[in-house]
Amino acid sequence: MLTVLNSEPIRVLVTGAAGQIAYSLLFSIAKGDVFGKDQPIILLLLDITPMLPVLEGVVMELQDCALPLLREIVPTDKEEVAFKDLDAAILVGSMPRKEGMERKDLLKANVAIFKSQGAALEKYAKKTVKVLVVGNPANTNCLIAAKSAPSIPKENFSCLTRLDHNRARSQVAMRCGVPATHVKNVIIWGNHSSTQYPDVHHCLVNMSGSDLPCFDAVKDDTWLKGDFISTVQQRGAAVIKARKLSSAMSAAKAICDHMRDIWSGTPVGEYTSMGVYSSGNSYGVPDNLIYSFPVQIKDKTWKIVEGLAINDFSRSKMDATAAELIEERDTAVAFLEV
Repeated sequence: MLTVLNSEPIRVLVTGAAGQIAYSLLFSIAKGDVFGKDQPIILLLLDITPMLPVLEGVVMELQDCALPLLREIVPTDKEEVAFKDLDAAILVGSMPRKEGMERKDLLKANVAIFKSQGAALEKYAKKTVKVLVVGNPANTNCLIAAKSAPSIPKENFSCLTRLDHNRARSQVAMRCGVPATHVKNVIIWGNHSSTQYPDVHHCLVNMSGSDLPCFDAVKDDTWLKGDFISTVQQRGAAVIKARKLSSAMSAAKAICDHMRDIWSGTPVGEYTSMGVYSSGNSYGVPDNLIYSFPVQIKDKTWKIVEGLAINDFSRSKMDATAAELIEERDTAVAFLEV
């Protein structure tokens, strides 16, 4: 039986398209796991000029998958081609931190990249484009891109903390001996860095058919307030230590989860974590940051979940990650104005 497809394809950009995260990501997008099983797609693949031969190999493989939804693949090193009329932009490519590199130098290099890509979004993309920033430092890169695209609503920009969210969910699930789908409403507050705060004070775990508060399900407050938090905070470094490469499969899965939720909404009664504009939030987080909050999504629009009780333990951790983001922002914005 033939499925009736939405006739109009959407235009989806992935940057850093010859890299290892993209290699794990592109197949899932192209086969309909993200934007829907009946949504045709035009994939725009941007990378730097020296990576174009590798990118050509990725294109060949996508062609060889013979996917029904994939209408066209456009590999390019030109922003004016890559950003044209976009419906969705997944900005994976960034300058990685090299050994001996100061964080300030890393920020400076990434400000240049995301200022340019923000300007390209402003000039070429649809004003309704949904932009997900993955390349690190993701929160601040996202802020720079948004500031460089003033006519695109700030709400259309988000950064990836879903990988941290999924890591937290999985740690709790393993501890309780249940599938990860039985754990809901974990929260990642703040920066996608080792200062992030994985919060389970509002998390529920389905044990034997009923939802229990996480602290009652785990029954080990010392772990939840100690090793659990540091495990999630340091998980990326642990993967690099073991694999000698950064997280790719799990990052790609998190990107898919994040964009699918933007496109299709979050389940009723559940929330997820993403880095979004902090301005006007009710949790005392300073304005004008991209900060990870618990959000619910409906009709492609996110709302920060309101009214969650914050204890002193949580408050101090939320403030610490905000302080890091303020410092990053101020350094980056100074480079932006140069």
